[in-house]
Amino acid sequence: MKVVKFGGSSLASGEQVEKVYQIVSSDSERKIVVVSAPGKRFADDEKVTDLLISCADRCLKGEDTHDLIDTIVGRYQSIAEELHLADTIIIKIKDDLLSLLASDKTNPSAFIEAVKASGEDNNAKLVAACFKHKGLNAHYVSPKEAGLLVSNEPGNAQVLPESYERLYALRDQPGVIVFPGFFGYNIDGDVVTFSRSGSDITGSILANGVKADLYENFTDVDAVYAVNPHLVSHPREIRELTYREMRELSYGGFSVFHDEALIPAFRAGIPVNVKNTNNPEAPGTRIVSERKNTNGPVVGIASDDGFCSIYISKYLMNKEIGFGRKVLCILEDYGLSFEHIPSGIDDMTVIIRQSQIDETLEKELTARLIEELHADEVHVEHDLALIMMVGEGMRQKVGTNARASMALANAHINIEMINQGSSETSMMFGVKEAVEDRAVQALYEEFFSTAKV
Repeated sequence: MKVVKFGGSSLASGEQVEKVYQIVSSDSERKIVVVSAPGKRFADDEKVTDLLISCADRCLKGEDTHDLIDTIVGRYQSIAEELHLADTIIIKIKDDLLSLLASDKTNPSAFIEAVKASGEDNNAKLVAACFKHKGLNAHYVSPKEAGLLVSNEPGNAQVLPESYERLYALRDQPGVIVFPGFFGYNIDGDVVTFSRSGSDITGSILANGVKADLYENFTDVDAVYAVNPHLVSHPREIRELTYREMRELSYGGFSVFHDEALIPAFRAGIPVNVKNTNNPEAPGTRIVSERKNTNGPVVGIASDDGFCSIYISKYLMNKEIGFGRKVLCILEDYGLSFEHIPSGIDDMTVIIRQSQIDETLEKELTARLIEELHADEVHVEHDLALIMMVGEGMRQKVGTNARASMALANAHINIEMINQGSSETSMMFGVKEAVEDRAVQALYEEFFSTAKV
């Protein structure tokens, strides 16, 4: 049995939905289909989810929403018309949306959650209607009916363990199940959404729940690439990588998956296959628990910007019990979360998201660190980018750090920070944002150039 998830770009038009039908109907093992809300049809288009959030906001302010309602319903209607579906499905979608917008608004957060989740919910109904119209035995199943229970954390819901036993019953349902992604229900029966890109999370949860043999995630690229294709022309495709590598790359800036999305599938040991809706015959990228390290020490390079570093130096820091705890307690007082803490015997650097700190807070934080820790030096370095090199093969390959450092030196790029996790699966370099792209290109050339691999 396969669980198959289709993203917003795969469902943005009738032509795309037709491709989805062909993919699902071509393989009887594709039993459960998870769908996103309709995505962008072209570069300047708006996603249906964004339109719904705007509509909910206006509704809460008592402003007119007729134009937005017409636009949202029109997106579904254009898909239905392309597929020659009966008007009944669009009437139902419009009625459901109007009922939601007229519902209780005493809890604004819960209201917005329900409205924005309707994008996936209504699209699942539309896709199920399309499949039926074409003769496929398919039906819509809601997360409430299936028993997908989640924590009451709007925009960041976590699946509750008891969901998995309930979801297993989906195996016994006949035909193809079309299931909306992005949300579940709390124990009070209210809609609660996952983080954005949450349909990936839904697919992963369902794959775990029904004990699928494979979780196929269809998107608009042939495979996961070793580097951002906007930075390197025709980058190498990754045929296979591990869950750990995928999570590290997602955290480092890869946008193929939300970095939490694969955890349910990982825990159940279910392989994931990333494939292209527009080219379904391409093998795509498989994400597995273990793989043979046959492609060199590095499998991919990711980067992200918007960081700053807090450098703290104190002679004999390593002899002072509780020094690190005191630093973290001060950060906690200001509600700051950290990303990394590389350290030496007399100094440590705390990497945080730059958006968390303004000029006033920076001065106050620096003064507290100096005063309470009796630090010799504290300063903040702004506008940093973090570049993540990832590969399970690093553990067996000597000299990876030296090669990377030399590649950056040859490109005249100064390294602000180096950090490597104890798992030796990833290596991180901090550089100035201004040279981020050049740094990524230099590392790609070093580790993926045919002449050097």
